[in-house]
Amino acid sequence: MPDAIPHLPVLRLGRSYESLEKSEVRDHRSGEVLAVVSTVNGGILKRDLARIAASRAALNRFTVAQLVALSAKAGELFLNGTLPFGDRGHTQSPADYVSTLSRTSGLPHVMVRRNMAKIHYALTHLDEILNGLSRGLDFSILDRGFGEQFGTKLAFCPTSVALGLVMPSNSPAVNSLWLPAIALKTPVVIKPGKEEPWTPYRLIQAFVAAGVPAEAFGFYATDHEGAATILNTCGRALIFGDKSTTQQYAANPAIQIHGPGWSKFVIGEDCIDRWPEFIDVIAGAISDNGGRSCINASAVVVPRHAEEIADALAKKLGPIVPTAPDDENARLSGFANPKMADFINGQIEDGLKIPGAEDVTARYRGGPRKAVLDGGTYMRPTIVRCDSFSHPLANREFLCPYASVVTVPQSEVLDRIGYTLACSAITKDPEFIARLEAFPEIERLNIGPVSTMKISWDQPHEGNMFEFLWKRRSIERAW
Repeated sequence: MPDAIPHLPVLRLGRSYESLEKSEVRDHRSGEVLAVVSTVNGGILKRDLARIAASRAALNRFTVAQLVALSAKAGELFLNGTLPFGDRGHTQSPADYVSTLSRTSGLPHVMVRRNMAKIHYALTHLDEILNGLSRGLDFSILDRGFGEQFGTKLAFCPTSVALGLVMPSNSPAVNSLWLPAIALKTPVVIKPGKEEPWTPYRLIQAFVAAGVPAEAFGFYATDHEGAATILNTCGRALIFGDKSTTQQYAANPAIQIHGPGWSKFVIGEDCIDRWPEFIDVIAGAISDNGGRSCINASAVVVPRHAEEIADALAKKLGPIVPTAPDDENARLSGFANPKMADFINGQIEDGLKIPGAEDVTARYRGGPRKAVLDGGTYMRPTIVRCDSFSHPLANREFLCPYASVVTVPQSEVLDRIGYTLACSAITKDPEFIARLEAFPEIERLNIGPVSTMKISWDQPHEGNMFEFLWKRRSIERAW
């Protein structure tokens, strides 16, 4: 019989390891312990990473095409399979995964399933994704190391010994970003989010069940020292977090930063008088996935009608309330750490004390912004109208449905908005579009009433995994 509480071991490049040090993962509402997770320090990571070459060699026994096929099989297992869950005899069905992830992260079941579907899509369409990322490369060239395509000699070499990952707890779909690494013959070394070890662990089990060598995966719950070891030793790494967490790595091209997105809608002079047509797509971009994504819209920049637009958004989003996690119509996510809700609420309240901003959702909310339901803590949607982009609340991003509506003349938009991960520009003005296309601080640009949440797997909104993990080099062979 399985032990009552599952134990997730460290996966030391395929080998399960139970540490004396463990952390507990709890239900965010009841406090019930749902699993214990072994944790290790940076010393163990350094010893394991010293033998990472064997992990890459295990992947090199496969062609890229074979690994793509195995990834597709892993996608089906991830979505539909019952997989090992720790090392004490437990297994995890898809329904178990949905329930457990919801109980620890606060995401309602319907949002967990949507995130599962995104991961499944990425794994089962990896051939299309890699084709887009590589601009049509014949991947047999990677298998051989060199070749010729379209009459051009090509050769590539890996940029790293592994891909290091310091993962967050806010949204399971972010794991889709590292999935191409396996097909690109790159081992992954993962530090899971404290409240969300479930998705990376389930993905690893799905890959292994599909036939990918277990030694290609490292799963290390660790401390700050261990995270730094992953980031600085693997050769290439991804880190997720707020600006205070990620800014120390901003100048390191070997570390891809996934921090706040400050994603925005911009409405041009030519379309602003038609603003009621766009309210639904803007409201969805603000609130989808519980407002937890870096591509959720957090600002709406308009040349006029800010008051009317803010009121319309507030009327649509303000009445949204927490619901039971298994409610199919759930729109809000709870907080695994209630102190985060307190922090966000305090930040908004402090900002509202500064003249030039109004919480328009207060007109329609009918209750406090921070809400508690069945022991869970939630933040209800907030729409703030700001007189100026210089107001502290005009360009903020929080882990909940939040957006400012700000008046900025069209001629000044690009001087004000700053870095923008996803920008949806509702305009047909060719001159304005040309300026937006030339603006280097927009990562993903949508023209027209397109949600900032819309993604294209073969056109990543942040980073290109193929170019990150492989580089082209010159080669001349006399033999």
